[in-house]
Amino acid sequence: MSNQDLLGFAFSKIDQDLAFVVGCFRQVLTEQGQGDLTGLLPEPGQPAPPLPPDLGDRGMQVLSMYYQLLNMVEENAAVQARREHIGRDEGGLWGDTIRRLGQQGMTSAALAEALPGMSVEPVLTAHPTEAKRPTVMNVHRQLYLLLVKRENTMWTEAEQEAIRDEFLVTLERLWRTGELRHARPEVAQERRQTLHYLQEVFPDVVPRIDASLRRAWRDAGHDPRLLEGPERLPRIAFGTWVGGDRDGHPFVTAEVTAETLVELRRSAMAIHRQRLTEMGEALSLSDRLQAPPTELVEAVSRLATALGDLGRKAMASNPGEPWRQFVALIIARLPDAAVIAREPSHRTPAELRSDLVLLMRSLRQVGAGRIAITLVEPAIRLVDVFGFHAAVLDVRQNSAVHAKAMAQLLPAAGLDAGAWETWSESDRLALLESELRSPRPLAHPDTVLGPEAEMVLASHRVLGRHRDAHGAAGLGALIISMTRTLSDLLSVYVLAREAGLVRHVDGEDPGLVSELAVVPLFETISDLEAAEQIVRDFVRHPVTRRSLRQQAVRHRWPRPRLQVMLGYSDSCKDGGIVASNWGLYRAQARLAAVGTELGVDIRFFHGRGGTVSRGAGPTHRFLDALPHGSLCGDFRLTEQGETIAQKYANLGTATHNLEQLMASCTRTALMHRGKPQTQGEDHAFMDRLTDLARQAYEGMLGSDGFITYFSEATPIDVLEHAVIGSRPSRRTGRRTLADLRAIPWVFSWNQSRHYLPGWYGVGTALEAECSSPEGLARVQELMRTWPFLRYCLSNIESNVVSVNTTLMGDYAALVRDARVRDDFLARITTEHARSERWLTAVFGTPFAKRRPRLAKTLALRAHGLSALHRHQIALLKRWRTLRAASDPAADALLPPLLLSVNAIASGLRTTG
Repeated sequence: MSNQDLLGFAFSKIDQDLAFVVGCFRQVLTEQGQGDLTGLLPEPGQPAPPLPPDLGDRGMQVLSMYYQLLNMVEENAAVQARREHIGRDEGGLWGDTIRRLGQQGMTSAALAEALPGMSVEPVLTAHPTEAKRPTVMNVHRQLYLLLVKRENTMWTEAEQEAIRDEFLVTLERLWRTGELRHARPEVAQERRQTLHYLQEVFPDVVPRIDASLRRAWRDAGHDPRLLEGPERLPRIAFGTWVGGDRDGHPFVTAEVTAETLVELRRSAMAIHRQRLTEMGEALSLSDRLQAPPTELVEAVSRLATALGDLGRKAMASNPGEPWRQFVALIIARLPDAAVIAREPSHRTPAELRSDLVLLMRSLRQVGAGRIAITLVEPAIRLVDVFGFHAAVLDVRQNSAVHAKAMAQLLPAAGLDAGAWETWSESDRLALLESELRSPRPLAHPDTVLGPEAEMVLASHRVLGRHRDAHGAAGLGALIISMTRTLSDLLSVYVLAREAGLVRHVDGEDPGLVSELAVVPLFETISDLEAAEQIVRDFVRHPVTRRSLRQQAVRHRWPRPRLQVMLGYSDSCKDGGIVASNWGLYRAQARLAAVGTELGVDIRFFHGRGGTVSRGAGPTHRFLDALPHGSLCGDFRLTEQGETIAQKYANLGTATHNLEQLMASCTRTALMHRGKPQTQGEDHAFMDRLTDLARQAYEGMLGSDGFITYFSEATPIDVLEHAVIGSRPSRRTGRRTLADLRAIPWVFSWNQSRHYLPGWYGVGTALEAECSSPEGLARVQELMRTWPFLRYCLSNIESNVVSVNTTLMGDYAALVRDARVRDDFLARITTEHARSERWLTAVFGTPFAKRRPRLAKTLALRAHGLSALHRHQIALLKRWRTLRAASDPAADALLPPLLLSVNAIASGLRTTG
């Protein structure tokens, strides 16, 4: 099937499924006595129906549900198209990766040797970008599974009708379920959502990806024996910030972190218990048909005796089936997640793995190798992936909070540091150097300190207690957001020393060592520019040098590895999309060079969000666009807010996205070890393009009246009332643009169809560079040879085409000051037209011809979204008028406004 045929298949599939779900929705509405609302639903293939000027709450819910159903339909069409694609090397997956690496001259042996050194780690975060309630998301999952169920051609007509009836019931439940949260979610609720993916989705996904790799390996003609055993596969792990991210989050207390670590451990035990139970049910081999190896018999006897009553119960329930008995004994050995393991429980994942390896070996010895590979090897793989912790928990805190903590801690040791926050960097470093030569803590554990110091140290002590009880495997990094100076990092060593996370070691290089990685997070444009020198000085510091060596030994890395986190949201908010992309690219190139210079691998942790303005984009294209040599094979990235459900809610989609991440990371990392494939980079051009775009963007933000325009032409005031995520929308509560988080910043511009942070300034910059035929030809050649530029401009184009200038004008009409309104609207629409014109010129062909999928998804949403936006605008105007008059009736308008936010977010498929 050609690409064009595949596209036609997907579009036809969308039309067919949309007709089905809309027909079901019409029936539900009619049966509920609300047939008048069916006129809001577009008929597939027919002109869009006229929409009333006032939708009402139920009308908004109809359109919101329509877009939710459309999203499911598009997701299912993509999955079914990929199934039609089987046998072809789809970009970014294992087949494509192995083929391309072979074309680069990589042999089977070399590739097999390299694969275990590859590692990816998605980190699930609960940023306030998921507008849907968990209850609603669960119903969505059920509806999607029913759509998938319909794909089976074996069903009779009656069985298909039964599936339709089940779809109707589930759809009615969704119609009768309120979409809005009545209270801001607690961290515990967000944690449950995260645990759902860790416990219910990913354990099924990992074996499917492994099977896909081995299938692609065989199809490429490689020897299957080279990938035998879980230890021959690329590594995958999971991380989370939920319960550990306390940057501006007052509800993530030390107690919440402790609870989270316990829940993660319980989740890991549940994963292993479920898989082992399923395995035990299948391993019904009889000792009368094959003699069990002596090693297995002795292990069963030994464990049965050691486990006492549990052992006797396991033996009694499976007489004559030693393999099943052994699995039952393994299950009985799983430690209680909440207590320190006791003999003969497994104290570490390595002990559980050892039991499973013995089981696999015993099956091979009786000729049951296929059973061993099919049933036992996946269980070993899950032990390697999830351990006894499910996901590592990072702890993030802002550098400003650490500075306050230091100012409160140092006086406890008789040091005059009350004005620590105003000290010069050289004075700070002098004191820190002195402190880091000593193993003693500054304060007695019972000393009462200031609030920030108490908060930081309480968090660190929780980590220390968990390490003492269960080891450090479940503990992630100490991440310092808004890292600005070397002292921001070194002060964390001093704070961690108070809780025993930094300890003195003897040996050839005695001194302090941090068990946990201390990770700088560079977020703004200026921070990215300063990162090179900060990281160089940090790596050279004796405590860091010793810590990196120790961490490399613990993780079995071939050489020291420094994790560095990059923020995509704030750099875009700070300097605009072009400056953000280029600043991140240059920072990675320079930091990778620092790592090479100092003999350290840089493990980049990419803080990507769900929109282009916050780092989103196709995973394999994103990896292609990284600077050559910047990917060491160990890749971390955040999965935030609504993107988690979009990418991982359903098994097929989750498998595709995770396989693409693993395969693309492997391909990119291995290609980065060779010479660059192209020489098309032009840093001078990007410097000029960035300067021009940034000047335009910052000129807009710095103009008199801009805050007024932003505040009144977007629903930012509504979003700050939304109970979406547990974290406040502002870091400190100050009413400033600088204090506003990047998420509501992007969310509000998207809701008002400006999409401003994701494109503004690119038109001005391209016009300056492309106004001559020679300049345009030069940029087009760079687009062809430089993946970074192509990826950057393609993502910006996605935002440009999502802008609706008519609706933008309708939102701008809410700005009361006519001068401010007219000035900014004219500037924005002019720049938008300029951006459209020059992006089309650079790409050479119209957007709809090059990107038909995106063109279709925008077209399917355009009509209903226009009605939703205009309804939101009318509500906004009335709500603001009532609020200005202190009229209590304003409160009654807030729920419909928030419903409009949810409905538009469903239609746009994004929030912030």
